[in-house]
Amino acid sequence: MIAVIKKNTTQEQIDHLTHWIEEQGVEVHASYGVDYTVLGLVGDTSKIDMELLDSLAIVDTVKRVSDPFKQCNRTFHPEDTVVEVGDVKIGGGNFAIIAGPCSVESREQMIAVAESVKAAGATLLRGGAFKPRTSPYDFQGLKADGIEYLLEAKKATGMPIVTEIMNANHLPLFEEVDVIQVGARNMQNFELLKELGKTKKPILLKRGLANTLKEFLMSAEYIMSEGNGNIILCERGIRTYETYTRNTMDISAIPLLHELSHLPVIADPSHATGKSRLVEPMAMASVAAGADGLMIEVHNDPAHALCDGAQSLTPDAFAHLAGKIGKLREIL
Repeated sequence: MIAVIKKNTTQEQIDHLTHWIEEQGVEVHASYGVDYTVLGLVGDTSKIDMELLDSLAIVDTVKRVSDPFKQCNRTFHPEDTVVEVGDVKIGGGNFAIIAGPCSVESREQMIAVAESVKAAGATLLRGGAFKPRTSPYDFQGLKADGIEYLLEAKKATGMPIVTEIMNANHLPLFEEVDVIQVGARNMQNFELLKELGKTKKPILLKRGLANTLKEFLMSAEYIMSEGNGNIILCERGIRTYETYTRNTMDISAIPLLHELSHLPVIADPSHATGKSRLVEPMAMASVAAGADGLMIEVHNDPAHALCDGAQSLTPDAFAHLAGKIGKLREIL
């Protein structure tokens, strides 16, 4: 249920109403806009007399929200959420490019790639220290050493870092990581999501391999329900019957997620297609569809990459793409 409060209502009046609602055993989440305030009521709202609430002088409208996801719902929070990572902002008209190798392979590799993508216009650095792989015999990442190399690349370039977590027990290793990524395979690891919800760090949540947008947003709700609203949604393609690409890029998810939720939405054309030659057209399409950012894999030697070399751009190809994205955004 939401209650839209009239424009000239004082903070004291809003606090008084909030206290009364909370006395009924219902949580209240306030969203303050330029022209209105929205109170989102979460819990057993059957305890609230909807007609009584609607009759109050300070209340403009009251309506029930049928969607199971509440806190990430745009109805609860009409204005775009802007996630801040240091000096970088994502959402609400702010655009960011996250770039770097699929996996951290060495100190030298990370610093070299970090310097090249920063020079081309990337604003955050990605790299996998822990790598979930389909085969147990594939390269699983450098783990704690990988995070250390990422931090060294951050120190060398000043770029905030993004890396994936596999287990809540690893959280102490992520204290200096700027954005914690939840990969597609862990999108419905609810215990992990709840633990991440207790942190204040920005969370980059990737859509699962075959999950609906409703399920995707419910995973974001798990994080928000524990108090962390710093969430970036990432469309990274879903599994369909098509075999020519690694996954099928769901461009329609970008405007739909913006319609359903106030959270920023970025796209990962690298994992979505699995082919480096398709990264540029899918990146451009994502920007045209309204993405708040892109996540692109860049490797200084894709042919010898330990992970996902086929979908990685060279630094020169990334610089070319970044230039085209800049021009496209100017037109848009």
